Amino acid sequence: MNVGGTGKLAMADLKRICIEAGFDQVKTYIASGNVVFESKQKADAVKAALQQRLADQMGKPTELFIRTAAEMRAVVLANPFGKADGARTYAFFLNGPPARDALASVRHLKDEEIGVGKREIYVYYPAGMGQSKLVIPAASVGTARNMNTVAKLVELAG
Repeated sequence: MNVGGTGKLAMADLKRICIEAGFDQVKTYIASGNVVFESKQKADAVKAALQQRLADQMGKPTELFIRTAAEMRAVVLANPFGKADGARTYAFFLNGPPARDALASVRHLKDEEIGVGKREIYVYYPAGMGQSKLVIPAASVGTARNMNTVAKLVELAG
């Protein structure tokens, strides 16, 4: 999930919200909105349940990006920069497929490399994300996680 611009959410509160929503085996990972859980509900129902509870908690809507364990494994496998440093390679998670021309509007590309996935945009930042001036308008409604974090979430999901 992306809580940027909406305030802070303690991971203990996120875990509690997921448990109250009826999810099992709830685990959070680092304080950046990452949560892994089990549910028999479909992704749309999970998202709706969480969005309502998070809006109640935060006082405003929060954008969520739901992936199954299999989809997260696929994100790792589809990474076009798999040999690059996982701390400098990111997946920007989106709620739908990127437009065919998603990369046409990219600005300030220097030495970064960009690839498009199923519902992700991948970026390798050789000098680090913090040093980059890269602007990817198609990713502005997404949330980014480095590939080390993505791999850890896959591991937590089993």
